Amino acid sequence: MVEASASTIFTDSRYTLQAGQEVRGARVHIARNGLLGAVGARLRGRRGRRSVGYAPGNVTVGQKQTLMDAAGSRVRWIGDGNAVEKLRAVKDGDEVAEMQAAAQLISDVFLGILEMVRPGVTEIDLAAEIEYGIKKRGGSGPSFETIVASGPRSAWAHARPTAKPLRKSELVVFDQGAILRGYCSDMTRTVFLGRAPRRIRGLYDGVLRAQEAAKAVIRPGVKAVDVDRAARGVLRQLGLAQYFTHSTGHGLGLEVHEMPRLGKGEQTLLQDGMVVTVEPGVYLEGLGGIRIEDDVLVTAQGAVDLTTAPREFLEL
Repeated sequence: MVEASASTIFTDSRYTLQAGQEVRGARVHIARNGLLGAVGARLRGRRGRRSVGYAPGNVTVGQKQTLMDAAGSRVRWIGDGNAVEKLRAVKDGDEVAEMQAAAQLISDVFLGILEMVRPGVTEIDLAAEIEYGIKKRGGSGPSFETIVASGPRSAWAHARPTAKPLRKSELVVFDQGAILRGYCSDMTRTVFLGRAPRRIRGLYDGVLRAQEAAKAVIRPGVKAVDVDRAARGVLRQLGLAQYFTHSTGHGLGLEVHEMPRLGKGEQTLLQDGMVVTVEPGVYLEGLGGIRIEDDVLVTAQGAVDLTTAPREFLEL
């Protein structure tokens, strides 16, 4: 809870010792009978009528009702219109350094598992190795459930890894991210097992060109929709736009999906210090999918790549 003169973190007795070590610049309140009830009781104890802002997207109907019941009728609740998320979208220098480290970590993890990518290895084994590698390199865990999808399953944009073994002459999509000191990274690479046919090479080149076009327009003051439009325009020229089924990217930070979204109709202006993903892809039923994703920092000079793993087409 953030007030004009102080901030308070409400937690329970499981985290008493941890809060004592990790919380800086805020009071710690150990709730004995529920967090929401404790927050409400604190608000009820204040004199006079009070206005309290909250993030509608982060509070369920049930949670809000609990807060309202505990706080009483003198509190006026105001949806904050994503005010906190807007502040979080722009990173300071320390945050950028942490995110660069998280991006480098996942880049190193991916390079480290390439020698294991061969026919016969299962998707889920490779996903497990990626998540093991994250922790071996100091990360607290994956930013999301690691995606390893091969063959026709790689056309599923958010496929979960299975016991399916990799086979020769297949595309394999790796979508992976690491949490390092609280900050997320998110990177996708696509490889081919064996010598790729001309069609696959052409598709990969098209996706890479779409990503480069999107990165080229990134700078402060540009609308998020313009980044998406740049990627989509390249794929349209190549006759592939109908196979690009998601937005071009999203903000990244303490959570793996933050503001802004780089998609159709998104009017948010990019700002210096934002970190976003750029991840165009094409997905063809029966053949497979290709996605290339990097984390980039928005600067006055343009987009600066934070992820460093090679983007050229890898045939293994």
